Amino acid sequence: MQRRQMLKVLGASAVSLGVAGGARAQAYPSQTIKLMIAFPAGGPTDLTMRVLAENASKILGQTVVIENKPGAGGTLPAQALQSAQPDGYTLAQIPLGVFRLPYTTKINWDPVKDVTYVLCVTGYAFGVVVPTASPLKDWKDFVAYAKANPGQLTYGSTGMLTSPHLTMEEIAQKLDLKLNHIPYRGSSHLMQAILGGEIMSAADSTGFAPHVAAGKMRVLNTWGDKRLPTFPDVPTLKELGLDIVQASPYGIGAPKGMDPKLVKTIHDAFKQAMEMPNHREALAKFDQNLIYMDSAQYSRFAAETFKKEKALVEKLGLAKPS
Repeated sequence: MQRRQMLKVLGASAVSLGVAGGARAQAYPSQTIKLMIAFPAGGPTDLTMRVLAENASKILGQTVVIENKPGAGGTLPAQALQSAQPDGYTLAQIPLGVFRLPYTTKINWDPVKDVTYVLCVTGYAFGVVVPTASPLKDWKDFVAYAKANPGQLTYGSTGMLTSPHLTMEEIAQKLDLKLNHIPYRGSSHLMQAILGGEIMSAADSTGFAPHVAAGKMRVLNTWGDKRLPTFPDVPTLKELGLDIVQASPYGIGAPKGMDPKLVKTIHDAFKQAMEMPNHREALAKFDQNLIYMDSAQYSRFAAETFKKEKALVEKLGLAKPS
């Protein structure tokens, strides 16, 4: 009898240890985490997000690997979330273009309801650049040429319906200009195009900064609320009489239906990662600042931006036929 009781006790202990061991084995994270970003390698998003991912890897104790998914106006990572499990191992950058998607193309998911918004990280600093040899010496020259040559002034952007594209179209509408838009798959491709003489100008985030510093490009304007520290002599759109400010905040999203405790774990790790000095320094190279929103704030931002982008897309005449 005593032997049977002892075997039962030992068996129960083994089961309980197995359960505990299994729980420990499944503790998040227990494997590599994939963070998809919406633009190609080598651009500002890629360079800064890689620093963020490295920081988060150290905090979480598992590798956070970057997967570049450029194209479709920066919306491919968010679309990929729709078929991913809400287990914390698939994350995505959510650019502003995601909130325009249903108004410009047919999709079977909702950018507000079908993404778990973890936290907002930063936003872009944008501007318009031309090659140094261009006869367009300033924004006044740009506008004058566009008016005198309707449809002839080419500008490149990081893709159809991205913030650079829509902002340039808004500028053109306000100034009654007809510009020729040439979309590219990201900042690195766009910079190659303007340096290679394929286009006359480019609307981009400050991935152009190294080329300006090297004397290859000239900045005609920037799009922030204030002048950028790197380009203190370059006027903002507001200073040029255009009531437009564009920062295009972006952050990290996950598949819908994620456990709130898991969301908090990921949020806390990436918040710590984004505030580390090396990430702040990486952003500063492109005149980007932290734009932190927690999960609740970022979710509200998503819902509000979704409504605002509808109005902008319709105003510019870019909405899909009903």
